[in-house]
Amino acid sequence: MTGHPPGTPIKGTTRLYAVLGDPVAQVQSPGLMNPLFARLGRDAVLVPVHARAPHLDAVVRGLRRIDNLDGMFVTVPHKAAVRRLADRCSPTVDVVGSANVLRREADGCWLAENFDGSGFVTGLVAAGHEPKGAHVALVGTGGAGSAIAAALLAAGVDRLSAYDTDTAKLGDLITRLDAHWPGRVRALAGPHLRDVDIAVNATPLGLRPDDPLPFAPDGLPPGGVVADIVMKPRETKLLREAAALGHPVHHGIHMLEGQLEAYQAFFGLT
Repeated sequence: MTGHPPGTPIKGTTRLYAVLGDPVAQVQSPGLMNPLFARLGRDAVLVPVHARAPHLDAVVRGLRRIDNLDGMFVTVPHKAAVRRLADRCSPTVDVVGSANVLRREADGCWLAENFDGSGFVTGLVAAGHEPKGAHVALVGTGGAGSAIAAALLAAGVDRLSAYDTDTAKLGDLITRLDAHWPGRVRALAGPHLRDVDIAVNATPLGLRPDDPLPFAPDGLPPGGVVADIVMKPRETKLLREAAALGHPVHHGIHMLEGQLEAYQAFFGLT
C-alpha cells in the first residue's frame, strides 16, 4: 500500500479519517498525519471537515456510516459534545469529560479517547519544561483544558490553579479532579496569575488577531513559562508579549506533536 504525498491521487481503496471543527481552517493535524501515513506506507488520508455546532450530531452520525472511515479527530468547539456521540469512552474521557479522537472498533462501535493532555505534557517535557513539582496555572477548562488539567496532575504538578469564565463548568471539573488528586487543584476567581512556574492558555483566544489576551503575562515571576495551545498562528499575541517580557514560551504545535505516537498506537498504524 502507498501513502499520499502531494500529487498522488487518492484511490478507491483509501481509508479515510476526518478532523471536525468550527472553524477548521487552522487545523494542523492533516499536515502531521498525512506525512505519517506516507512514511508508514498506509493507503489513508486525513481531511478537514467543517462542522458547525448545530450540525455536529448529524455530521458525526453520517460519518459513522461511512464504511471506509476509520477514525475522527476532534477540535474546538466539539470536544465535550462529541463524547456523547461515541458508543464507548476511555477512563480518561470519563474523568475529563471530553474527547479529541474517535476510533471505529472491530464490532462497528466507536470508542472515544483524549490525548490532548498527555500530548501537552509530552511536548512540555520534551521542550525542557518539567511540570513535576511545579505550580501551574491553567486558563480555559473546555475540551482541551480539562484533559490538560488531568494530565498535569498525573504528571506530578504540586499545585494546579484553574480559571474559566464558565464557573459551573470549572466547578464540575475541579470536583472530578479532586476525587482523583485531592487537595492539589483550586479555582481562580479571575485570570490574574501570580507566583506560578508555568502558565497555560487552553482557550481559543489567539486564533483571531483581534482576540483579547486570555491573561496578562506581566504578573508572572521572572522565568515563568508561558504556554499556548493555539497552533495557528504559531506566534500568538500572548506568546509575543510574554517573549518581549523575557519569559520562555511554549508553542501550541508541541501538543499535537506530542500526540503522534499515541495516535499511531491507538489506530494501529504500524
